Amino acid sequence: MEIAGRTFSESWYRVKDLNVSLRPTVEVRRRFFRGKKWYVLHDPFNNRFFRLRPEAYDFISHLRQDVSVNHVWEESIQRYPDKAPGQEEVIRLLTQLYYSNLLYFQSSPDSEKIFNRYQKRRQREFQSKMLSVMFMRIPLFDPNNLLNHIMPLIKLIVGPLGMIIWTVAIVFAGKICIDHSEMLINNMEGFLSHHNLIFLYLALVIIKSLHEIGHAFVCKRFGGEVHTIGLMLLVFTPLPYIDVTSSWRFQQRWQRALVGTAGIITELFVASLAAIFWAYSGPGTLHALSYNIMVIASVFTVLFNANPLLRFDGYYILCDILDIPNLHSQSRKHLQHMVEKYTFGYRHSSTPARNFKEGFWLSLFGVSSGIYKIIVFVTIIFFVADKFLIVGMIIALICIFSWCIVPFYRLLVYLISSPKLAKTRFQSISVCICFLTIILFIFTVIPFPNSFKASGVLESETIVSVFNETPGYVKQVMIPSGSRVFIGTHILKLYDPELDIEIKSMRAQQEEILAIKKRAILKARADLEVIKKRLDTIQFRLKHLLDRQTKLVVIAKKSGVWVSKDSNELLGVWLSRGRHIGDIIDLEKFRFSAVVTQKKSAHLFQDKIQHASVRIYGQADQDIDLKYYKIIPFEQTRLPSPALGWHVGGEVPTSMKDQTGLEAAESFFLIDADLIITNNISFLHGRSGKIRFTLPPETIYEQMNKYIRQLFQKRYHW
Repeated sequence: MEIAGRTFSESWYRVKDLNVSLRPTVEVRRRFFRGKKWYVLHDPFNNRFFRLRPEAYDFISHLRQDVSVNHVWEESIQRYPDKAPGQEEVIRLLTQLYYSNLLYFQSSPDSEKIFNRYQKRRQREFQSKMLSVMFMRIPLFDPNNLLNHIMPLIKLIVGPLGMIIWTVAIVFAGKICIDHSEMLINNMEGFLSHHNLIFLYLALVIIKSLHEIGHAFVCKRFGGEVHTIGLMLLVFTPLPYIDVTSSWRFQQRWQRALVGTAGIITELFVASLAAIFWAYSGPGTLHALSYNIMVIASVFTVLFNANPLLRFDGYYILCDILDIPNLHSQSRKHLQHMVEKYTFGYRHSSTPARNFKEGFWLSLFGVSSGIYKIIVFVTIIFFVADKFLIVGMIIALICIFSWCIVPFYRLLVYLISSPKLAKTRFQSISVCICFLTIILFIFTVIPFPNSFKASGVLESETIVSVFNETPGYVKQVMIPSGSRVFIGTHILKLYDPELDIEIKSMRAQQEEILAIKKRAILKARADLEVIKKRLDTIQFRLKHLLDRQTKLVVIAKKSGVWVSKDSNELLGVWLSRGRHIGDIIDLEKFRFSAVVTQKKSAHLFQDKIQHASVRIYGQADQDIDLKYYKIIPFEQTRLPSPALGWHVGGEVPTSMKDQTGLEAAESFFLIDADLIITNNISFLHGRSGKIRFTLPPETIYEQMNKYIRQLFQKRYHW
């Protein structure tokens, strides 16, 4: 608790004559947080903790039944004139101690008047539990005695031997996952199918049980106590949980951090064992269960448990590393202080931040965690609604009530009745009204630029495929891929030894027939007709062979860029006649083929498109204007290029069954755009990019309304 605020309070008369003290069962331990001394109060009966600065603890430690609160406060003022808590802080401190059930008092009637906030807090806790229906906790029993009996086993596991075994398992499982990476990815296709749900839930229960046992073992190993084990309803799914808040008692910060990390460490070890079993087991129930355990205990642990923005293990680890307990509540108090002081004008507002740097991190964490929590809840709502629409709608209504209606009601009550705003109430209400008016004006009145984008690929309108017209072995690659060629440029040179032999044979036969012809002219002129026909046949055959020999040199029949993905690997390879060697791409005229998904297709047919331009990856700072574009008015499923699909890193979902990466998972509309060629853009066939369609400006409300309607129509057919 930070000491700040007013020295005197109008409500002091209610507490000054009370005789109160700490409960006899309260344990006090001195701790150092971020280089400063604090005192931690702990009641082992209810496992409540409370942190105090030395000046506040000095005041609390002198409370006793035979002396009034006012007397103890005056003594504290004499000991610490500059640092002693003021009357306002004393009232707040006594109230908070009462909330934690750490305070003992005799005057029950007076205490009910002084600590009337206690009932309100209990009501808020109950309301919070009812509103957090997706994260309810139900305690079951006390496992502390059982853990005491197995302490020798705990010391063996949480020690050097356990660390060595854990490291070996992680390294070995990592190698297995690398070796079987393709199989791991392929098995993810049916991970959320209804056939796998039973294995998914069993894996989740097993992992979370071992996860909580890991927390308990490490906490017990360092001398902590574990008194609660129960069930947590996580999105209506019962999972075990264990209370290890006694780790607050640990002197060393690394011990507290290790307790928070224990669950993640345990899950990674379980994932390693599951990966080893999965790799060396055959198809079956245990094989499928081990795969689910491996995925959940590795991927989901990193995404959720290790994430500090959610109040799971990563959050508490971050608190211990930064040495800022209750980081979530501290950030919320700091944000409230910022609003009260700089917006509402409440000058006596105090912040838990000690300096500007700490205040910056508290603000950043508070805003980031709030945004991320909304994203997670919305994702959960859609996930549940996809499986059970009615349940998803109920959860959505509860979230709307708890995120919108309840905070708005609390804000109204705060503005109307909070004593803090007694002198600045008009300013506070005016600021809130102005803020809401500005937000409504921005959302519903001001039109904002409106556009949508679609992925596409740059294609030359003229592509000439190059084939070899005669078979042969590749002797020389004369032009490397990517070079500029012109008509007649030699690309590839082939040779055929059998063809050379045939040509020599034909020439020999030709010379023989010519000799026979000369002799027939002198001695047997009657045979000249037959000899002439024979000579014509041989000459025709020789001409054909020489023509084939000429075509052993593959030449370009059009100017452009020579593109061949495997020409450098063809040396010495036999190419049969008609083998596709590569393409010559014309650089004079290009088109852009874009894919518009079903979600965005409504813009094409319902909205008026004002302008369209293309940007190519690698030169995204320059727009390419269009001569014209046309929409192919029927749905397609075959992509113009694999570069647009998930198979090779594109944005369009592709079918997992199609290894070519060209078959889209859902139908789409194709747009062909004719581009205006400019010198400052490098036009290359196959380059991907985006086409941007500019629509008439619309307000944020209109754009969001359209997006939500399309979303519900697509997912739930509304």
